[in-house]
Amino acid sequence: MAQKKAATQGAQSFGIEPYKTAKGEEYMSDQQEAHFRAILAAWKSNLMQEVDRTVHHMQDEAANFPDPNDRATQESEFSLELRTRDRERKLIKKIDEALEKLDNHEYGYCESCGVEIGIRRLEARPTATQCIDCKTLDEIREKQMG
Repeated sequence: MAQKKAATQGAQSFGIEPYKTAKGEEYMSDQQEAHFRAILAAWKSNLMQEVDRTVHHMQDEAANFPDPNDRATQESEFSLELRTRDRERKLIKKIDEALEKLDNHEYGYCESCGVEIGIRRLEARPTATQCIDCKTLDEIREKQMG
């Protein structure tokens, strides 16, 4: 649930106000990099807390039910939680990659065409690696292939 909230509300879901660019401010200034580092760190921290909660929940709830239906229900619930955690693990990897790009001052530029991704898009999707045009083209190609 936290992942969905973060993905749909961006920076504000972590209590971070949207970035206000100063007149004439250069794209991906030190202040902007710090802003996105804070968003990514908060998101990662939130996801790590979810992982910890899941581990504790599964340890607390693990029981050897004599009834096969109860066992099947528990296994189904655990399976769903593990799939969710796997998606979150992949998201944490993307967050780490974005943080590495910030360290190298490469964050915020499209991997496909090199153009600025844009502050608002990055606030909505801090792990974005493509500008909206390249992402749209990729999705169109994906639809045509699939």
